[in-house]
This record gives sequence, structure tokens and C-alpha cells, in this order.
Amino acid sequence: MFLSEVTKMKKFIRNILVGGLAVTLFGSCNLDLFPTTALLYDEDGVQFQTLEDISTFQNGVLASYRAVQYGSYMQSIEVMCDGFNATTGFGNNYGSIHRVDETFTPSDEYAETMWAGHYSAIKNYNIAIANCMKVTDEDLKPYADLLMGIATFCRASSYLTLTRVFGNDYNPGTASTDLSVPLVLEFDINAKPARATVQQVYDQILTDLEAAENLLADVEGEPRSQIPTIDAVKALMARYYLDVEEYEIAADIADEVINSEAGYELSSTATEMTAEFTNDSGNEPIVQMYATQNEGVVGNTIFTLVGKDLNGKYFGSYFIPSAKLLDAYDRSDLRYSNWFTTRYPIKMNGTNHNGITVFSKYIGNPNLQSGTVEAGAHAAKTLMIAEMYLISAEGYAMAGSENKAKRVLNKLQAARGAVPTDGSMESVAEEWFKETIGDGFRLSCVKRWLDAAAVDTNKLMDGLENRDPQPGASDLVMTGQGYTERTLSYQFNWPVPAYEIKINPSLVQNPGYTAI
Repeated sequence: MFLSEVTKMKKFIRNILVGGLAVTLFGSCNLDLFPTTALLYDEDGVQFQTLEDISTFQNGVLASYRAVQYGSYMQSIEVMCDGFNATTGFGNNYGSIHRVDETFTPSDEYAETMWAGHYSAIKNYNIAIANCMKVTDEDLKPYADLLMGIATFCRASSYLTLTRVFGNDYNPGTASTDLSVPLVLEFDINAKPARATVQQVYDQILTDLEAAENLLADVEGEPRSQIPTIDAVKALMARYYLDVEEYEIAADIADEVINSEAGYELSSTATEMTAEFTNDSGNEPIVQMYATQNEGVVGNTIFTLVGKDLNGKYFGSYFIPSAKLLDAYDRSDLRYSNWFTTRYPIKMNGTNHNGITVFSKYIGNPNLQSGTVEAGAHAAKTLMIAEMYLISAEGYAMAGSENKAKRVLNKLQAARGAVPTDGSMESVAEEWFKETIGDGFRLSCVKRWLDAAAVDTNKLMDGLENRDPQPGASDLVMTGQGYTERTLSYQFNWPVPAYEIKINPSLVQNPGYTAI
């Protein structure tokens, strides 16, 4: 069957925007600096006059989306939870959010980065959307519609992250009154919006995803796509439906992505794991952002921090795996052998220590480093097919279909070389922990499970509040209150940053934190 003319046109548009204008899109500007200097909006004028105008805006939108991936956006969430212990040489990096004690306040720099980074990106998405809506030129409109689909997808992604971090977990009984984050859908530098409810934010996420689904309908999925595709929209929809407790819908949509004609494949050998998680060349990413050695490099570096001295290479890790994390894996598990290593000693306070296990999932792509030392540089993978297996399994388990959950979960476990389990929520939760460690999912998972009592709450909280160090590392990690011993309650909802409240008095603080 021949493709429709519309499909042909959208494929042509995508090829132009991704490849044909590569100099405009990727070659001539620093993507990290571009959005703040080039995205403009004039209420009385039409910004898009040429195809190059649209491609330039797409450049900024994609840069904004990539800018809120990896780094502190993931690391802060991971070190807050139960997978890592701070080393004695961590220098108080991420200290307050690791301890979540009295020093975790509305002035916390990582809370401010999370909030401000996403709202800066949302500003750019809003400007792009507004400009796209003003295009009436018949020749340019298909290109503008495609860009609007990308921007609405990205806006939905940012709001999903923000509400997961700063708002309550979605509860059908209280979502209409629980506070989330402000909804800002138009660029207005003078606006001072109040916090919307959790229900309102999730409603807007769905509205944006439905718009993106229509606008990106003919942008076919492919592994490592550098722009959002229809499969990416569905993957984000699966996250949405899991959050709002529409479990069967979440599972169905996740299954659609798993069975996509794009041909996403789980890595199932040591070679494939290295290709995927070291060299960024596997077939698991639904979206993998543009990256070169000179620009576009991001990473989660605090877990390795490879250095080199006269004795050779060493790890200067700020955080190393906890006993709970290492104990979660069968030793036959490919994730254990690929994501954890003792290849170099860990150097603490001037002394090398051998045999300490370091988390090396983000050690760095050698093709993106300029020297001989692993720099933690990677192309950001924003959506992965493994997450769809987890969403599908959780959706089925929560809907009471443990046999279906087991079948999905076992496929993921078989690929990873792990011992198969049953399809209970306990098993699903454990697989989330093992598969997405380091990826920034842990906080939203914990909140979701605590709220729904889907797993053993006592067991989950014990691991969160008592982070035992891995064997042999007791003298290399920070211990005591705030480190290996904690008490958690209100901290699952991060504080609204003090600076944001100062400039916008319409905002109110989350319970448990001081107003400023």
C-alpha cells in the first residue's frame, strides 16, 4: 500500500527539519545557549516567515527539552532515595537533598534548578506554540503544525516531571484540591500565577498529549529518534495513565509501543548492553537527543568522576551504591555486570581503596570524550523501551491481572539475564528499582506506591530511611543521622523554591517547610 500524500509530506518535513537543515539545526550554534537568546514572540506580528525560521525555533525547543535531562535533574532525585550512599569525599554536593534534613529548605539549589529549569523550557515551548498557531501560509503551515506537536509534547513532559516532584501523587479523591505547580500556557513576563491543582495539571498534560498525538501522527517511531515521534507521544501517555490510575489503559498503550513497527529491542547480551549504555548505539531509546563531542553532551557524572594520577585511573565518586541496590541484582544479571564495576580503585581523601563497587551506567561514551579519561558524557536518552515493559507490568498488576504482568515482566527479566519472578506488585516494584536506577524515576515510583499501598510500605520505608553501606565501604561513606539513618515524611513533595515565592506572592509553600 502506498503512503498517503499527507504521510509523504510529513516524512519530507521531518527529513528536512532533522537532516536537510543540519547546519541550521545542529552545526552552527551551541544548543545549550540557543533558547535563551533566540526564541522570541511578538503578539502583533507573525514570527515565522520562512522554513528556516521554523527550523530555528525547533532547534531551540529541542535544546530546551534536552537541557532538563540528566545532570541535577536526575541525580538529585536518585541521591535523595535509597540507592546510594554519600562518600566521605562528596564535599556536601547534593548534601541537603541526600539528607533531606533541616538543611533541605525552600532555598535548596537543586529544588530551584528543577523548578526554574523546567519553567524556562516551558516559556520556550509556549512561545513556539503561540507562533505556530499564527501561521496561515499554506506552504508553511504543515511545518508549523509539526513543530507545534513537538512543543506540546515537550510541555507535557515538563509538567509531568514538575507535578511528580512538587505535587502530591495523583489521588482521584483529592486531586481536585491537592496543589501541584502553576500552569503557564502563554508567555507573559508579568504574570504571577498561583499553583494549580493536581487534577488541573494532569488534565493539561493530557490535553497537550492529545494535541501532540494528532500533530505527530505520521512521524513514525524509530530507535534513537532525535525528535519526538508518535511512539514517544504514546510512551508519555503511558506514564500519564499510570499516574492517574487508569491502569489498563496504561498497560495497553505501553504494549502498543513495545509492539511498534519501529523495532525497539531490549539489550540481551553483554555486547548489546555495552553498545546501549556505553556507546549510545543500541535499539532501546524511543528518543535519544543529538550529541557530539563539541556540543550536546550531558551526563550523570557524580557516580564515577574518573580521575588520573601517576598510579593510573581512579574513581572520585561522590555517591556509591548502597547495600540495598547491590543486593537487588542476581549476579547473572547483565545490568549488574554492565552498570557496576570495581575496575578502578576509589580514591578518598588521598588514598586509593580497591574492591569498592561503583555505579558505572553513566561512565561515559568514549566517542564523546576528548581525552583518555572517561568523562561521563552521553547522548540523553529521554524515553526507553524498558520503561514500557515496566508500565505494562505495573498496569496489569494493579488491575489485578498478575498473570499478564508476569508475562511482560519475565520478558524484560529474560533479556537482562535475571531470574524470572511472579507478577505481583512487589516483583514489579523491585524491577523498577533495578532497571531504572540512576534515571530519575525513584521519587515518583515511591510516591505512587506509598499512596496506593501497592507494595509493602514498611519494607519500602525501611530501605529509604536506613541506607546501609555496601560491604567494605563503611569507612568510606557518611554515616549517622541524615546519611545511613533518616526520617522521611513531607519531604517527598519538594519545597517550592524561596526565590519563586519572593517574586510571585501568589505561590504558597508545601506543608512542612518554612514559608521562605
